Amino acid sequence: MLLHSNGVVAENFVQIPKIKFTKLFINGEFVDAVSGKLFETIDPRNEEVTARVAEGDKEDVNLAVEAARKAFDHGKWPRMSGFERGRIMMKFADLVEENVEELAVLDTINAGKLLTWGKMVDIPSSANILRYYAGAADKIHGETLKMSRELQGYTLSEPIGVVGHIIPWNVPSAMFFMKVSPALAAGCTMIVKPAEQTPLSALYYAHLAKLAGIPDGVLNVITGFGATAGAAISSHMDIDKVSFTGSGEVGRQVMQAAAAILQGEVCVAGSRVYVQEGIYDEFVRKCVEKAKKWVVGDPFDPQVHQGPQANRKQFDKILSYIEHGKREGATLLVGGKPCSEKGYHIEPTIFTDVKDDMAIVKDEIFGPVMSLMKFRTVEEAIERANKTRYGLAAGIVTNDLNLANRVSRSIRAGIIWVNCYFGFDSDCPYGGYKMSGFGRELGLHCLDQYLQVKSVVTPIYNSPWL
Repeated sequence: MLLHSNGVVAENFVQIPKIKFTKLFINGEFVDAVSGKLFETIDPRNEEVTARVAEGDKEDVNLAVEAARKAFDHGKWPRMSGFERGRIMMKFADLVEENVEELAVLDTINAGKLLTWGKMVDIPSSANILRYYAGAADKIHGETLKMSRELQGYTLSEPIGVVGHIIPWNVPSAMFFMKVSPALAAGCTMIVKPAEQTPLSALYYAHLAKLAGIPDGVLNVITGFGATAGAAISSHMDIDKVSFTGSGEVGRQVMQAAAAILQGEVCVAGSRVYVQEGIYDEFVRKCVEKAKKWVVGDPFDPQVHQGPQANRKQFDKILSYIEHGKREGATLLVGGKPCSEKGYHIEPTIFTDVKDDMAIVKDEIFGPVMSLMKFRTVEEAIERANKTRYGLAAGIVTNDLNLANRVSRSIRAGIIWVNCYFGFDSDCPYGGYKMSGFGRELGLHCLDQYLQVKSVVTPIYNSPWL
């Protein structure tokens, strides 16, 4: 049982199923790590061990890359028609939906995600991302070139090769398919390294991929740590592209190791909120009122709004930032403390009297901490909002359409939500400016990252080039 922050006791709502897949997935088979090592995954609700998972390392990455390279160079997946790839991917998506209950549970006991959110949003959205790119698989075209001389030219869009995907822990299912789906549609083969905190759903997806008919070696999953398995993927000479999503610090390390173009992003949490002075006091009052009613607790409980942080390291980091904010002179209005004896639960936390140069504003806290700041003019708001090294997402709330258009064109971020937030869609490109990375996921633009262009030129009959 777990005590909610509002004093209500939560019962055990779901019987946790037996964990089925804990080994590495290489060349279509679940196998032990070469070293035989295992690492523990921890349930953030109660800090108990949920599973012991194979700890992949450089030797395991080498085996996975070898399998992926063979599947790309000699296998049928890159040579299959786009229609056939799409048909298999559609079956894969159906299998994901058929197993939504178990998959949602895995993400809950790994990442502390709300079970209801997983069942209603994360897993169905993941299946829909897969379907979106399945539909695009037979629509990858080259171009006919308008040559300036008596030459005929055209381009071919071909899969880039073997891809390494490194995935964060915050949205493990969605990020798995945001990376894997376009790469599959393009005809690539791949190695996926889920975060060490959230490996279980990725291994389950590997199992479903095989059931759907994806050939052996096309999709490989290596569980393990960033400093070992992740580093081996980033620096491997036989991987043609690395796609990474995670912290800026780790992104720079990956970029130093990788010769290919990478994707590095931070999250879209609305932690910096600029409020016009005329409504500031009322906005603060309503935020505090909402925070006090916010239920923190067992993510299996459908009445809970916020589950635990995903791991001890993140839990400690968030609390240290809260203490740092208080030391720098910000006013703590509500929250700021752990709210359970066991597990990584933190109260919703709101600061006022915050200055733009404070750490709680400048840094990515990645937790339930909000800073409320007052502004007078729109020009001031734009300038202050852009005074950050990050630029993944921003939200604008206004009844003035002209103002919305002006601000949305002025904010330097990869996605702008007007009078809404968290408005993701398979057709909407997602990615950041500045230190929030480069490249885009979702949308048809994303396919280009897993394709390379080949030009073919021939002379026209009777031309002087013969």
